[in-house]
Amino acid sequence: MSVQRPTTRIEELPSELESPRAKLVYLYLRTAEASIDELQSGLGVKKITLYSILRTLRERELVEKRDGRFAVAE
Repeated sequence: MSVQRPTTRIEELPSELESPRAKLVYLYLRTAEASIDELQSGLGVKKITLYSILRTLRERELVEKRDGRFAVAE
């Protein structure tokens, strides 16, 4: 019996992401743009924590804000 490996390529996380919550927010935003309220309800993370994480991700140019929604920078 052989084991099949996934055929899709898994992109690695940016090396500067050390915090588990920052990784979680980044991965969430990789799937779709989201408002702060959507991030809060989808991830179960307090807004005050999200604001801090998003500020750091934006400073590192990993995430950008577009019309009140956050997305992974292109």
